[in-house]
Amino acid sequence: MGKVKIGFVGTDGRSFLAALETSRSKSDLYPGEYEGLVVRGTGAMPPFAQKMNWPVGFVPVADNSVSAYASALLAAFEQKRLDIALIMPEALIFQGLIDKVAAAGYGDKIIGLDGKGSFIEADKIACKRLCQKAGIPVAPAWTEVDAKDYRAVLGTCLAYLHEFGGAVLKYPFSAGGKGARIILNTWEIREVYEGLINDYQEDYTRSFGGKASWPLLIESRMSGVEISFTIFVDQRGNYQILPTALDYPERFAGPPGLDNPITGGMGSISPHPLESHELMALAEDLIAKPLIEIMKEKGLLRQGVLYPGCFVSFDDNFKPTAIRVCEINIRPGEPEFQPIVKRLRNLGALLEAMAAGHLDKVTPEVRSDQVSLCLALVTGPGGPKQQKGYPWSLTKGEVLKIDFDYFDKKKITVIPSAMDWAAEGVFKSDGSRVAYLVANASIKEGQKRGQVVESLRQRLLNAFDNGKIRVIPRENDQGNRLDLRRDVGLHYQKAELLAS
Repeated sequence: MGKVKIGFVGTDGRSFLAALETSRSKSDLYPGEYEGLVVRGTGAMPPFAQKMNWPVGFVPVADNSVSAYASALLAAFEQKRLDIALIMPEALIFQGLIDKVAAAGYGDKIIGLDGKGSFIEADKIACKRLCQKAGIPVAPAWTEVDAKDYRAVLGTCLAYLHEFGGAVLKYPFSAGGKGARIILNTWEIREVYEGLINDYQEDYTRSFGGKASWPLLIESRMSGVEISFTIFVDQRGNYQILPTALDYPERFAGPPGLDNPITGGMGSISPHPLESHELMALAEDLIAKPLIEIMKEKGLLRQGVLYPGCFVSFDDNFKPTAIRVCEINIRPGEPEFQPIVKRLRNLGALLEAMAAGHLDKVTPEVRSDQVSLCLALVTGPGGPKQQKGYPWSLTKGEVLKIDFDYFDKKKITVIPSAMDWAAEGVFKSDGSRVAYLVANASIKEGQKRGQVVESLRQRLLNAFDNGKIRVIPRENDQGNRLDLRRDVGLHYQKAELLAS
């Protein structure tokens, strides 16, 4: 039997790294052969893979429309260039890509929820109601208000501030992980409210036009440790929970706020420093089982990825005592999926089992002695119009220089993301999250995880500080337009200090 060809649909770093690790990871338990391909990707990815001699294939897509993706996937299935495809971007799921492919007779080959189930991520209010019916714990208080009714927003926020110490305004539809705005005191209410409305007024108008009211979700603030869980599920309801990862969604270190927005993610590390067998069992009993059961009951279940973001409470022995779901996504996280993938030996076997409906026969084969760290390199401030940098205004089109020999020697994987390939044969920044640095470290007997992670952090930070990867600013050819968060991974040391 030949290689099973698995496509990862999308244009971001998780698609590229997942394809790479599918091709080159060798399982001790599941000996099948797998080839990873990126369906579309970015202009930089094929020449990047060629330069690195990496075993990643590509399926071109004419443009970013759902119809173009559907045409490319159907042709690849018909011509046997793909056996399975996993949809990464949630927007393609919301816009019906899976429904189009399934209608053409290839529904068993595509992984992701269809239009019936897409509301689980696409409509946060409907998802809250689904969780309520399933008995899945969520915020202790939440309500839907009219986004145009400021007095209702004000009254709800004041009540939640009094009872819970804070409120969270949430644009209830797809917002790329940026639609939640936290309010911690009375003086912030008006400014945070107006900021959210300004950011999403165009989306609201497009969706609801001149209707009298727009939905807005307000939750009571939840405390605890933020932990997300990646759940693979097949069409029969079999499931596997993958290792956890700790995400760093804020642009800068410190709590989120007006000057520190929630972004698409600045880095991640796997496993989460508080991952334990007890935590995984709690997530299974309180989230995975009831969620899959109600999806089956309502006819929403098919092979796909469930990604609930949660707040977890612990006792003084760091045993989990409670868990609450903040929201549920229906695709792998970015960049959280990247360090998870780097610790898996059998991603290909898991995806093959998802499509075939026998996930009960294949368990995650995890490099349990390793931690994996992922840093996002984003466009920093400056440029011809004094741009603020990611995630605000961005400078694009500047040349990217990479010391490939250095990264190979240091065993650091550079993953292209918002990067392009110019006609003159150079890589260029295309804005936002330009690239990722990903590396693993092994924990040997007698070593503390915090020490190992600190050495791993410094390995990645040194590469950046020494200019081994640079976006050359137009105004300073010795500078570096890239920026990053320097605190990614520090929570390992914090966890050890807490425990001691």
